[in-house]
Amino acid sequence: MGDFGQIREHMNVIGADGVHLGTVDKVDGDRIKLTKADSGSHHDHHHYISKGLVAGVEGDNVRLSATAANAALLEEEKDGKPLSDNDGD
Repeated sequence: MGDFGQIREHMNVIGADGVHLGTVDKVDGDRIKLTKADSGSHHDHHHYISKGLVAGVEGDNVRLSATAANAALLEEEKDGKPLSDNDGD
């Protein structure tokens, strides 16, 4: 993804449908670390989005190739596991 290097702190992460998913805390390896405030019921820690979901960077927005609802299902924990693996925690 050519635009991945343009991603910076505080950019909005939006789905292909234009719906806000989160805010960039930082780029962490090949993933985007979202701010804790955007982690829903898991507000005590960060969630991550794979760079494979990034369709492009437009101004202050990181646009994903999936809708915000679908991308939320693909969010990961710090250890790389899907959120669904940790729902009981």
